[in-house]
Amino acid sequence: MKILVLGGTRFFGKKLVQLLVEEGHDVTIATRGNVQHTFGTQVKQVKVDRKDTNSLKLAVGEENWDVIYDNICFSPNEALAACEIFDGKTKKYILTSTLSTLDQQLGADLIEDDFNPYEYEIRYGDVEDFSYGEGKRLAEAVFFQKASFPVVAVRFPIVLGEDDYTKRLHFHIERVANEKVIGFANMNARMSYILSDDAAGFLRFAGISNIDGPYNATSSGSYSMQELIKLIEDATGKKAKITLVGDDESRSPFGVPKDWFMSPQKAFEAGYEFLHLNEWLPNLIQKLASEVK
Repeated sequence: MKILVLGGTRFFGKKLVQLLVEEGHDVTIATRGNVQHTFGTQVKQVKVDRKDTNSLKLAVGEENWDVIYDNICFSPNEALAACEIFDGKTKKYILTSTLSTLDQQLGADLIEDDFNPYEYEIRYGDVEDFSYGEGKRLAEAVFFQKASFPVVAVRFPIVLGEDDYTKRLHFHIERVANEKVIGFANMNARMSYILSDDAAGFLRFAGISNIDGPYNATSSGSYSMQELIKLIEDATGKKAKITLVGDDESRSPFGVPKDWFMSPQKAFEAGYEFLHLNEWLPNLIQKLASEVK
C-alpha cells in the first residue's frame, strides 16, 4: 500500500514505520525534519510544519494514499485542514487519539461510547487554545463530522517503553532509587498503559483491517499506583517515599484522583488482542531500574 505517516521519527510512530517498511509498503513520512530518521532509503520524507496549512498542502501535493496515519494532530484547526487537504486523496485516515478524550468521565473500564465525537459540538482553534484532552476531543469531532473518508481514532492511554522520550515511568523509578519523595493523589487509583510495540501494532492493524470509528488501544488489565510502586520497590530494592500532596517537582504524572482506565473489548472483538500488563510492565520496570545510576 501507499502510506503517508504524519510524524513517525520517534517512539511508537517510529515503530509503526518500521512495521510498515518490513511489510514492503511504500511509506512517506512527513515531519518538521528536526529529528533525523533512521530508515535511509526505505522511506521517502517530506518536511512540513503541521501547524501551517499551506505547508502541509504543498508538502503532500496531489498525491493519493491508501492510508494516512496522523500522529501529530492536536487541534480542531489542524483536523479541519487535513479534512480539506486530503479530501478525495485517501481511502482511510488513522488519527492517534488518547484516553484524555475521556478525562471528563474518569472511571473504570471506560468504553468508546463514553465520548461521542459524532455529536460533540465543534469549536475551532489552535493547539494553544485548548487543553490536551479538549484539543483531541475537538479533533476527533472534526474528523468524524467533516471528513469525506473513513476515519479510525485510536485512543491510547499512557504509552510506555524503553524509548519513551517523556520518561514518565523513568521518573518514578529514578525517584524511588534515589530515595526522593513522589506525590500521588490516590494510591488506590488504577490506570491503563500500553507498550510502545503494541501501540505500533494496533496502528498497523487499524490501517489494514476493515474498521472505522473510535477504538480504545490499551493493554489488558490495570495497575493501581500502589501496585506500580511495589513493582518499582522490588526492582530497585528501595522503599518508596510517598506523599499525598507533593509539589511540581515531586508530583507523579500518573497522579490521578480516582480510577482512569479503559476497556479494550471493542478492539478484541475486531480481531486484535493486546498484551496483558503482566506480560511486559514488570520486565520493563526491571530493565529501566537496572540502568539507573
